[in-house]
Amino acid sequence: MQLFSYKFIKMVHNCPTLWIFMYLCRLKCLKEHHKVMKKEKRDNYTFLTHAPVHHVIFTMAIPTIISMLSTSMYNLADTYFVGSINTQSVAAVGVAFAAMAVIQAIGFFFGHGAGNYVSRQLGAKHTEQAQKMAATGFVLSFLTGLLIAILGHVFLTPLCLLMGSTPTILPYTERYLGIILLGAPFMTTSLTLNNLMRFQGNAMYAMKGIMSGVLLNLILAPLLILYFQLGITGAAVATLISQCFGCAMLFWMTHKGENIRIRLSNFTPTRAFAKEIIFGGTPSLSRQGLGSIATLMLNVAAGAFGDAAIAGMSIVTRISFFTYAMVIGLGQGFQPLCGFCYGAKLYGRVKEAYFFCIRCGTVFLSVCALLGFIFSTSIISIFRDDAAVVAVGSVALRWQVLSFPLIASIVLTNMLMQTIRKPVRANIVAAARSGLFFIPLIFILPYFFGLLGVEMCQMWADCCSFAVAVPIAWSAFRDMRREQMELGKNH
Repeated sequence: MQLFSYKFIKMVHNCPTLWIFMYLCRLKCLKEHHKVMKKEKRDNYTFLTHAPVHHVIFTMAIPTIISMLSTSMYNLADTYFVGSINTQSVAAVGVAFAAMAVIQAIGFFFGHGAGNYVSRQLGAKHTEQAQKMAATGFVLSFLTGLLIAILGHVFLTPLCLLMGSTPTILPYTERYLGIILLGAPFMTTSLTLNNLMRFQGNAMYAMKGIMSGVLLNLILAPLLILYFQLGITGAAVATLISQCFGCAMLFWMTHKGENIRIRLSNFTPTRAFAKEIIFGGTPSLSRQGLGSIATLMLNVAAGAFGDAAIAGMSIVTRISFFTYAMVIGLGQGFQPLCGFCYGAKLYGRVKEAYFFCIRCGTVFLSVCALLGFIFSTSIISIFRDDAAVVAVGSVALRWQVLSFPLIASIVLTNMLMQTIRKPVRANIVAAARSGLFFIPLIFILPYFFGLLGVEMCQMWADCCSFAVAVPIAWSAFRDMRREQMELGKNH
């Protein structure tokens, strides 16, 4: 029990900025929630289409940011507490992250695909269609997650090897991933419900559901890993229980406030709905699915330099995902406004919100980049006090943070294209970071630079992605200007 307490104290001590940020965000959320509750009933349509842009963005984004940070905490907490066991366990959690990224990608695929359509229909005041799409996305997400769980267990060992497990890591990966896969239907459904509520402008409810699961995980993970000495098995069981509980809470939240109720009677598996889900969700699937492939290939490339290299790179990946969560949350706070306003033909408001989010995200990530570069060694050592792991991770983190200021533009452009139904352009931006550029570079750079090539690969992929995102964003606003002019002529 003393070890259990010590770990908690150390975690809090080493991450004061994180907890202060979370606390301030929570206070802000409560303040905004109190303001809303003062009114008899907030009209989401009026709020999203007419309230000051900065007010809408922060009201929508803050609970979403907390939700994204909370989702990232599942993996970050596992990595932290498993770090007390051995390097192989840390590496195994990193290897399994590729599979978890696929599961999350499926959840976002249905959540964004259905959610984008729901927000546009609500903006056009077609409530019945929105209700049918919400139920359809929910059911299809659960069934797909169930299929993943079954296939994952049938091909567990080949899957672990494919993701980059070395012979020494394989037993740990099988043990961890085998349990995690049981929760696949609940993980996909949780993310779908979270995004459905968010796209309706009800991010507060989504945050409450996500946070409940995360808080349970933060209690169970150290308890099972450290106190009951279950090791990596305890980490997986804690995550599984928390995901199931969080899913139940999110479903309950859909029956609160102005949220669309999920009713099986509204399940409408039509070709038209499938098309909308594919168009709206494919960019998310591309972004996160290719992210999973990128993580897999990163593990394989790092594996050539030993288990410490895999562990070090996996820690950097987790830290990066946690940092990006703030900007992704900001972008997801932008999407309801974007969907409603685009559906209502308020294109100037879409542009104003887009650039406001980019400014906020770029400033935040620039600060994170500076801190990450200066304190890279200390940050890595929080998760694993192994000289070889710290040596790899600290260099990789310094390279990674160099491209942090570019991420906001890439993420917001992807979400803009996705929400306004520009699937080709959305998929190009989504695929750029982890696919179009990262995959070739992970083959080329290690060949010439060895381990250093692995460590700096993502940074160069980000720079190339930024160069692609800028002209795509410009083309979208050019199209909006043209349509606005045509509307003006007709009226």
